Amino acid sequence: MPALTRRNLLSAAAVLPLAPAAHAAAPMLGASFARHRRFTLGEFEVTTILAGTASREDPHSIFGTNVTTEEFSAVSEANFLSTEMAQFYFTPTIINTGAELVLFDTGLNGAATTGVLAAAGYSPDQFDKIVLTHMHGDHIGGLMTDGAPTFPNATYITGQTEFDFWAGAENEGFEGNVRPLADRFSFVGDDAAVTGGVTSVASFGHTPGHMAYRIDSGDASLLIMGDLAAHPIWSIANPDWELRFDMDKAAASATRRRMLDLAATDRIAAVFYHVPFPALGFVDRDGDGYRWVPETGQFMG
Repeated sequence: MPALTRRNLLSAAAVLPLAPAAHAAAPMLGASFARHRRFTLGEFEVTTILAGTASREDPHSIFGTNVTTEEFSAVSEANFLSTEMAQFYFTPTIINTGAELVLFDTGLNGAATTGVLAAAGYSPDQFDKIVLTHMHGDHIGGLMTDGAPTFPNATYITGQTEFDFWAGAENEGFEGNVRPLADRFSFVGDDAAVTGGVTSVASFGHTPGHMAYRIDSGDASLLIMGDLAAHPIWSIANPDWELRFDMDKAAASATRRRMLDLAATDRIAAVFYHVPFPALGFVDRDGDGYRWVPETGQFMG
């Protein structure tokens, strides 16, 4: 075998095919994000959908309004969070029990929500029940589309206390999205059966009648938490930090601790409406607060 020399290498290079000419640079496609996450829970099928996402400036004006700028900044920096901008996610949840298709909360508007539902394989006319955690606009905004019910074959369920409050509040969102459907609503209190395997859990504070919902199928359980906590760090890890949108801040903090403790004690999976999509994970105790543990493959089966 001849020794490698500079002349040998140059000779070999001369017979190699030339590299093809570079094409024009590929166009930038913009940020991309999955819009639905489907998994099994016992005999049920669960799908979270990203009905929207939005950035908000000055997160300290929203989260931790009862703590100093120094404390908010220190916690944010320790967790790689900007103190200038926060990202919000809006995550309705679908439960297919095999007998009924149930949607929990409806997003900001009907057109956006139905578009994401279509991408996930659902049409609005398939839904049997629409269940509301509460009646802030980003949860009821998808109930109507162009003045007509988005979900034409569904019945509607929410907490009695929640409905009664907003019915007397002269609220534009309620009047436009909920009042037209009032005769198709039924109402629940604490620990009421919503449908087979779905139970209401009174969790007042964020709104006067906010409800969480517990899903049980076989040996598996899931808590749909709504807006009980709205951020993994600024809310779950620091449950006593006040949220600007909590209508009764003391009650919201107490309820947040109670529900986070329930999830941690019973090791129940949870979905929070505003935490980063797919909004699915677990809660663990961490000192005087809690720790959000995003799902990392536990529901791949």
